[in-house]
Amino acid sequence: MQIHQLNVSHNERQDRLLLRLNTQTAEEFRFWLTRRMALRLVPALEQTIGRLESTQARVMAPDPASQQILTELKRDAFMQKADFKTPYVEQAQKLPLGDEPMLVTDVQLQLQGAGVLVTLQDKGASPGPAQVCQLNLQASLVHGLVHLLRQAMDKAQWTHPAQVPAPVSDQTAAPVSGYRH
Repeated sequence: MQIHQLNVSHNERQDRLLLRLNTQTAEEFRFWLTRRMALRLVPALEQTIGRLESTQARVMAPDPASQQILTELKRDAFMQKADFKTPYVEQAQKLPLGDEPMLVTDVQLQLQGAGVLVTLQDKGASPGPAQVCQLNLQASLVHGLVHLLRQAMDKAQWTHPAQVPAPVSDQTAAPVSGYRH
């Protein structure tokens, strides 16, 4: 599968992230990511891309601090070249996973050559085999995916503590009809 574009958006009604990717052959794959899944997936992707980049033959990063610096340098280089301005093309001719996005309940990450094999699963409550989709992502796509996930999580306010309104003083409190002491 040749991935053409990635898109991550927050669906406020579902309070989930919708991850969509389309391919060079006009297929679109859609995945729901819950808050819990997204909050676990981003650090795992970052750790995996760090391991991938630190094991490449040209540059070795022997310790975690060096790995993090190397990953940040590569991420910065990717971000300078990446195209986040071109709108996502929504004209999929084929939906291999069906009309409804697959709810991701389990993810496995595995280094594979110069990329990361991402296995997304919906182990569902229904009897029968789990729905599975495997994506072989090059390092640049992993960096792009992490960036898009972080943006959507920030927009959804998943990475910030909930904003609690300031308490209303007694003088400004509006009366509630039907309630008396």
